[in-house]
Amino acid sequence: MGNELRAGQGEQLRAAERAPGRGAAPSWAGNNSDPGRGSSSRQGEQLQAGERAPGRAREPILGRAWEQFRAGQREQLRVGERALGRAWEGKRAPGWAGGAAPGRVGEPSPGWGSGTSSGPGTQSRETAPSSPGSSMWTTRRDGEVKLRMEEQGPGSEAPKTVHQLFQESVSKYSNFYALASKKNGKWAKLTYKMYYDECWKAAKSFLKLGLERFHGVGILGFNSAEWFIADIGAILAGGFAVGIYTTNSPEACHYVAENCSANVIVVENHKQLQKILEIEHRLPHLKAIVQYGEEIKEQRPKLDAREKQEEVVSYLPLSHIAAQMCDIWAAMALGVQVYFAQPDALKGSLVETLREVRPTAFLGVPRVWEKMEEKMKSVGMKASAIRRKVAAWAKGVGLQTNLKKMDGRLDEPVNFRLARQLVYRKVRKAIGLERCTKCYTGAAPITRETLEFFLSLNIPVMELYGMSESSGPHTISLPHAFKLGSCGKVLSGCHTLIHKPDMDGIGEICFSGRHVFMGYLNMEDKTREAIDEDGWLHSGDLGKHDKDGFLFITGRIKELIITAGGENIPPVPIEDAVKNAVPIISNAMLVGDKAKFLSMLLTLKCVVDADTGEPGDELSPEALAFCQRLGSKATKVSEIISSKDKAIYTAIQKGISAVNEKAVSNAQKVQKWVLLEKDFSLFGGELGPTMKLKRPVVAQKYRDRIAQFYTDTEPPSGEPSARP
Repeated sequence: MGNELRAGQGEQLRAAERAPGRGAAPSWAGNNSDPGRGSSSRQGEQLQAGERAPGRAREPILGRAWEQFRAGQREQLRVGERALGRAWEGKRAPGWAGGAAPGRVGEPSPGWGSGTSSGPGTQSRETAPSSPGSSMWTTRRDGEVKLRMEEQGPGSEAPKTVHQLFQESVSKYSNFYALASKKNGKWAKLTYKMYYDECWKAAKSFLKLGLERFHGVGILGFNSAEWFIADIGAILAGGFAVGIYTTNSPEACHYVAENCSANVIVVENHKQLQKILEIEHRLPHLKAIVQYGEEIKEQRPKLDAREKQEEVVSYLPLSHIAAQMCDIWAAMALGVQVYFAQPDALKGSLVETLREVRPTAFLGVPRVWEKMEEKMKSVGMKASAIRRKVAAWAKGVGLQTNLKKMDGRLDEPVNFRLARQLVYRKVRKAIGLERCTKCYTGAAPITRETLEFFLSLNIPVMELYGMSESSGPHTISLPHAFKLGSCGKVLSGCHTLIHKPDMDGIGEICFSGRHVFMGYLNMEDKTREAIDEDGWLHSGDLGKHDKDGFLFITGRIKELIITAGGENIPPVPIEDAVKNAVPIISNAMLVGDKAKFLSMLLTLKCVVDADTGEPGDELSPEALAFCQRLGSKATKVSEIISSKDKAIYTAIQKGISAVNEKAVSNAQKVQKWVLLEKDFSLFGGELGPTMKLKRPVVAQKYRDRIAQFYTDTEPPSGEPSARP
């Protein structure tokens, strides 16, 4: 989401709302005064004309303006071994006018937008908007859009700035814990008041380092308090935050940083620093790089938190909108305490953190829920016969009872209450969800089978649906208002349009509301494609509403496979059906665009390296158990492929044949398939940060294998066949 202008983020924060003391810098060097009262000290001197130009002969240590970036720490933040500055050679910093201080908090620099300044208001590269706030979208970082006000409901409420939201949270939750980071085996916590103060310190530090209004602050690191503080600090200082995935290459980092005209880039550690150093000479707007990878040496005294405060675990990439909305903004609005998982969370340590924290709410992408399901099934296979029988009984009771709850029948039979005592509570405790009352999934499609598995264990997983371009969720499922396979109903203040529906009511899903983004930064053509002349955001997803108003996603326009015969085929339902029919299959990708028949790439479940995330050759415990049930002695993926293990290949063919029997037409049947040597992964580039399949990457990587499917002039008849 690095290039989307978030709804409301592009607006200027008014001076009266933002300026702590109107130009008096808050004391960020060690005293306890409130930054909102305009107090100052020698370390917290006012930003005024005459200070050194931000970027003039930049010093090797740029962290000195950002002391106490984290609670309890007085160490300076390092910026690498050498000076990262580019001498200004006597030039004024862009955006300065009449000797005014650059970017003084709450005071826009005179001359911006006049056409004479070299600051963000300059119209040299882009055409200025026709009039302020008259357009439904903008691609300019200093642009304005028309607010989508409504006569009633949430859309009629007065707009609220980030600072207003934060101030309200501090007034409500001042002494509640907000953020919790594990350092040296102990949880170091910040209250909401501390959190607020640190964000203002960061904002002042960014200004000191040369951040100009409407310029970006790139953030390159795993989920942490520093990430949150840098994000909010950038906004409070008049810039905007741009998340950069830690898996990005130097070139990918360069694209994001250049597009947002980043003045400052914040990195987590030496590894990420090296990426920026490699491209620093090609970033003309860059003035400072800040590294924050030090350990916290002191802890604040523990404070009493309220008894029913929500607690969540932050582990999804913060460069993604799902994590930002849940972990930063919703948490701030509701006074939630956020615990940060370890960087290897998605490689296996997440459940350990969940067991330790015991969150009250949890958002898991589908792959996380699937991994939990696989692990639980693997453990269950090793249980005694009696335990397996009890578990099967409890799952049957749980599924039926919860399905009835979907229809409004809320009574709980005696056998359900007994199963809760014998099974459900133990399962929840084992995965750290015994206190969790809100379990959600989003960011990618999830199978009905996975939803039913958790529902049978009395863990209803509710679906959310939205986009980065809609500031996160647009529809939501609720405990007593959900249907399996549905993304729920539209949120209050949001509106949905099914564009050009077919006879079955399926069409493109379009969004409207104040949550819709302003536009893509510096990408007018792409913005025009996304937002139509009536202000509707086109999602690219296909879906329909049922008679009760629940939204169902049926596919994605760009993912549709259009066969040589002209039939449109959504791949996900077929892929999910194959994975469910053959439990040893980890990933499946359907191919056959413009071809006479469909084929499929398959991978097997294997052990993943906990440090690198690279899939190995050893079969996973669940895959081993599958092989043993079939009489196969294989223990490695390579053994199955090299010998074309008869038992395994036969099982895969039977599973695909069973799926084909349910196909609505011959064109939707899988005719050929192949087993790949390596599973898809983040490491290999086949999966994105939310574990969503990157189809173009896979198609390019295995283009030769795909071509082999279609070397024959006619598709095979009868049973599907495997390619070597």
